[in-house]
Amino acid sequence: MQYEPIKRSLGKFFAGSLFMRKTLYFLLDLLLLRTWHVKKALRKIVRQFPGDASVLDAGSGFGQYTWRMSKMNSRWNIKAIDINSEQIEDCNRFFGKTGFSGRVKFYTVDLTALDDLNCYNIILSVDVMEHIEEDVLVFKNFYKSLKENGILLISTPSDKGGSDVHNDKEESFIDEHVRDGYSIKDITEKLSLAGFRYIEAGYTYGKPGNISWRLSMKYPIKMLNVSYLFFIILPFYYLIFFPVSVILNIFDLRLTHKTGTGLLVTARK
Repeated sequence: MQYEPIKRSLGKFFAGSLFMRKTLYFLLDLLLLRTWHVKKALRKIVRQFPGDASVLDAGSGFGQYTWRMSKMNSRWNIKAIDINSEQIEDCNRFFGKTGFSGRVKFYTVDLTALDDLNCYNIILSVDVMEHIEEDVLVFKNFYKSLKENGILLISTPSDKGGSDVHNDKEESFIDEHVRDGYSIKDITEKLSLAGFRYIEAGYTYGKPGNISWRLSMKYPIKMLNVSYLFFIILPFYYLIFFPVSVILNIFDLRLTHKTGTGLLVTARK
């Protein structure tokens, strides 16, 4: 199933005015459970870096996490990078209108070629590593790019069904993934190999989150893969199922999960 074409269509629909772009960010914050978990982790990191800090959004996409971080601390300088040059240009246009452009910049960069040295206090990477074959190389690049005691925060699918794959015969829900997900052991070992210490990994998208993901993301995307005419139906669909997803997300955020389809990982240089 193709996920990227749906993302491109959404990006074009919400591009243009500040109002439409902020609406997109607002909807992503509400709908994507990973955003809830990432924001919770970022609030802890903010307390560790209350003053000036350099931040890298590694794989910035629509720029929603850059937007979130730019509002969390007005003294953070943020560099956002992505391999998609079209999205980078779009984000630079948007942030140029917001007043944040002085401390927020977007660049087209391949993470396997990232060569910044000792530049960042914080690196955030959300839903990126499952797309990159040379993941150990990227982890090493992250390590070299961080300042001493810098923090890496990663959100990525787990191998417990993170790409909606539950056995060897199934294929990923998202065709663009090069791996179905990480085990805690796998990603911990790879980060250790890159030089990181104090690595903590925990599951997200437990039972309530997995149900929420199906209702809020999987089924709508499956409909849109059939026909974009379902865009007309989506507002009515979410009117029914969104309140249910919100309740499930709250439970997922507050519970500790023994297993889950997502991983949230922090590591320190």
